[in-house]
Amino acid sequence: MKRDLEIDLLRSFAAVAAHRNFTHAARAIGRTQSAVSLQIKRLEDIVEKRLFERNRQSVSITHVGEALLVYANRILAANDAALSHLHRPEAEGLVRIGAPDDYATFLLPPILAAIAKEYPRLQFEVTCDNASDLLPMLDQGQLDVVVATHRPNAVAGQIARYEQLHWVASPDYMDDPDAPLSLVLFPTGCVCREVALDTLKRIDRSWRIAYSTRSIELMEKAILESAAVSVMEASIVPASLKIIDGQIGLPPLPEVVISVHQSNTSEPHVSLVTDFLLEKLGRVEWREAS
Repeated sequence: MKRDLEIDLLRSFAAVAAHRNFTHAARAIGRTQSAVSLQIKRLEDIVEKRLFERNRQSVSITHVGEALLVYANRILAANDAALSHLHRPEAEGLVRIGAPDDYATFLLPPILAAIAKEYPRLQFEVTCDNASDLLPMLDQGQLDVVVATHRPNAVAGQIARYEQLHWVASPDYMDDPDAPLSLVLFPTGCVCREVALDTLKRIDRSWRIAYSTRSIELMEKAILESAAVSVMEASIVPASLKIIDGQIGLPPLPEVVISVHQSNTSEPHVSLVTDFLLEKLGRVEWREAS
């Protein structure tokens, strides 16, 4: 007899697929690692296929897992939409959201479009800046929600996901080991910038800042048209760029944490958007290093 796919199992499955790590997935959905492992085992028993390949260093999704993930995300989205509509069908008002330019460009548009479709009375105002500038605006009541990046040892807000950082360059990039490494980075205050410079200092590689900008479009263009490299979160690496982790003497980079911060005086419609952001950001796919 065929068995039904259970929502709780699919939610844990989607979390592991997003984080590629059982511990991080468990934290994101508020469960223990052992509980998530048992849920994945139960789901694999139901589908009678292996969904992940696991070893001590990594977790990778199988072809069967990738196929199931498409349906899992649809089922979870329908489930969440139904419950949200029934619980808070009349949500309306303005939500002021702060986010770095890269998130506002790549991650937020489809999420905000999905919220707007479900809650047409909601309005959004998005401000782009570094988290170090946006979080004080949240404390001062100028923003309602902020999406920010933190180092794992300095986490704040509600965790949406852990995400890998990558070195990126143009597909035809050629390094000159005798010259300082040209960098295209976000301005001071960006975690990616801090990690990049700390790493280069640790390996004693000389560098120079070729471009410092908040615009992800300008960063992409500068990288493609000059002999420069950058550091980006996996989910926002443009398809036009190449991941160069481990090449030209550049060591692998650590993960960072994407979190959502909500103002202390938030109204119900703001909490609804915060919950939606946490849920959807946790499911965003990203590019892996080849």
